[in-house]
Amino acid sequence: MLKLLLVSPDEDSLSGIAAALKECDDVEFLTTKSGEKALAIVSKNAVDLVVTDEELGDMSGLEFARRLISLNPVINCACVSHLGPEKFHKVSDGLGLMDQLPVRPGKEDAERLLGNLRLIKGGD
Repeated sequence: MLKLLLVSPDEDSLSGIAAALKECDDVEFLTTKSGEKALAIVSKNAVDLVVTDEELGDMSGLEFARRLISLNPVINCACVSHLGPEKFHKVSDGLGLMDQLPVRPGKEDAERLLGNLRLIKGGD
């Protein structure tokens, strides 16, 4: 069972990914609205992937990723960003992000993330 955490103060922002995840029998996911709450969840629970929105209210998605990697350096994280790929790579370098997601990611983005996560975890 894959365990995911979706972090966004806006319920609609990650609703496309959430809808796709609900269709998967091997995926369990939690949601939370702030970076601080997400960090608390990750510190107490095993999570395979964290998906963070661009802005979380209490911090940016990239700041969250920076704090997350100091808490758990091997955790998988994907971040929503409106930046172009080159700019995103430059500002996120060293954060170990597995993917950049578009604003309002959907089913295709969820399928790509899950496929990559399954490869990382050694599944098919």
